[in-house]
Amino acid sequence: MLRFEVVTDIGKKRTVNEDSAAVFAIQDGPTLAVVADGMGGHRGGDYASSTAVRILGEQFVKVDSAATMDEEDWKEWLQETVMHVNRTLYDVAENDKEYKGMGTTLDAVLIHGDKGIVTHVGDSRVYTINRNEISQITKDHSFVNILLDSGEITEEEAAKHPQRNWIMKAVGSEKTIMPDFYQIKFDGQTYLLICTDGLSNKVDNARIQKIVTADGDLHDKAVKLVELANELGGEDNISVILASPSTSEVSPQ
Repeated sequence: MLRFEVVTDIGKKRTVNEDSAAVFAIQDGPTLAVVADGMGGHRGGDYASSTAVRILGEQFVKVDSAATMDEEDWKEWLQETVMHVNRTLYDVAENDKEYKGMGTTLDAVLIHGDKGIVTHVGDSRVYTINRNEISQITKDHSFVNILLDSGEITEEEAAKHPQRNWIMKAVGSEKTIMPDFYQIKFDGQTYLLICTDGLSNKVDNARIQKIVTADGDLHDKAVKLVELANELGGEDNISVILASPSTSEVSPQ
């Protein structure tokens, strides 16, 4: 059984929080954790991310055959629902010039028992973390990542690249979309972190791992990650969903 903490923060420089994050649960069924980072101007970005999270949540809690669905069924459900969100946002953007060009990253993790199905679009990230390692599960759909993959730039250059915020794939910006899928497996020692680039662009993996695996309260850890991103500049909105196996938590004294 995983415990969840959700923290989203406007950061130090923005006037609007264009991130959205939420966790939804079906009684005796799976849990769905969703993070989205919107883009496309104040109204567009906020609308895109909040609509993506809302629709996923609404559709999820309405699933009536959850008890009999297996991993493949859920993967199919996720793909269809993300495509539905994409069409909804794309149509709004096409019909209202105030929303033109909007889109959102989207990372959703469906957790069923000790397994997780990750669906991913954009450059928000999913990590698994334990005392031994921090593993980035998702691969950024970014311009910089294409340069990295082709060997044109190094990791160090990528971290400072002027176009590091250019994303190549977003929900709502094209007529059709195909999200990436990943599988993860949980044990009693592994944390799950889903975050927007407001965290991952600011706080390096070693520091994230240290904060998450330290003794202490889960809520305090999630808040600490956000506070550190703000201390290091906070130029962007910052959102974090942090989940822990309940056995690994140390209650505050």
